[in-house]
Amino acid sequence: MTGQTDEQQMLVQINTDKRIESTEATNAAVEGRIRERLSRFTGRLTRVEMHLRDVDGDRNGSRGIEAKLEARPAGGQPIVVNDQAASVDSAVAGVIRKAVDILDRSFGKLDAVR
Repeated sequence: MTGQTDEQQMLVQINTDKRIESTEATNAAVEGRIRERLSRFTGRLTRVEMHLRDVDGDRNGSRGIEAKLEARPAGGQPIVVNDQAASVDSAVAGVIRKAVDILDRSFGKLDAVR
């Protein structure tokens, strides 16, 4: 793997259901937010998957969009976090915030043992 950076090693994948508009621009924006917020973990994460789905259809409720983020640490068990909000942006922000908190705690405990 000569010449690869940590960022290249962390694969980011965005998945949406049929009710959420999935454009290249939207996916690039979500991926950019994930990479920005999880950048300090890139050497430790091999893959991050974001799943977005509309859980309430046309009702457009205050918790109608669900975001699920799965982060896969190298050599470890996946960490899965969920959040629901009224918009894709809010759900993405919430789930990333939760993932950062959990990853900080998980890697902090591992580092303390070393």
